[in-house]
Formats: sequence, structure tokens, C-alpha cells
Amino acid sequence: MTQSGTHIGQVATIVVPVTDQDAALAFYVEILGMQKVNHFTYPTGERWLEVSPAKGSSNLCLVTSRPERPAGMETGVVLFSADVLADLAALRAKGVDVDEQPLPEGNVVWWSGAPLAGVPTQFRLRDPDGNSFLIVAAP
Repeated sequence: MTQSGTHIGQVATIVVPVTDQDAALAFYVEILGMQKVNHFTYPTGERWLEVSPAKGSSNLCLVTSRPERPAGMETGVVLFSADVLADLAALRAKGVDVDEQPLPEGNVVWWSGAPLAGVPTQFRLRDPDGNSFLIVAAP
């Protein structure tokens, strides 16, 4: 149990709405190099399909979009990369919708006004449904 009195220990799965689960699975596995880690169908017929980066972490669940959960969103998900610039070039060469250039680097300014740390190299990628992810240099 944690200090707050709960047993919550980590973020397990982040839901990403997609219009075609099979096409999304192909993109995340074949293009981004993730692995399928969980796949089942609920009695209601809804399909649960999870992928994860090769080194593991929180999973992404590729769920069918619907009006209250549309595809094409800014996910707020950050994925680490050991070589951001190589990944940017490789994904661009594969036709993935990525930023033209890495985002500007600089110093993060904390609320006190003092520089906190350097901004790591990063860029945005969008999956075939337009869901956006930030690819950031691993610390």
C-alpha cells in the first residue's frame, strides 16, 4: 500500500482511439517496432488490443473510436528514443507523418524564472488516424 492508502503503483495502459484496429496494429508493430502484448474480445464484442515498446513500460491500447472517443487526438503520450534524429529520418523515409524538423531546443524555465534543465531533442509523430505522440531523447 502507498502512503496515500491506495495500492495504485503505475500507469498500466493508455487508450488510443483508432478507426481500424488491424491497420493500427500493423503501424505500431511494423513501423514503430512495438510488440502486441494483449488481445481479447469482451462479451460485448469490443476488441481490446494492446501494444508496448520493446523495452516495456505502459501499454497503448488501440481501441475502436466512437463519437465520445474520437481518433485523431493529441494523446499527451511521450515515447523515449535512444536516437531521436535517426528515428525522425527513418520514420520520414517510411512515409510517417512527422514534424519537418526536431522541435527547438533550449532551456526549460521553471516558475521561479531560473533555467531548470536543457530541453531534450524531440519531435512529434502522428499515426494513420492523426493521433499525436512526442518522441523525446531518453534521459
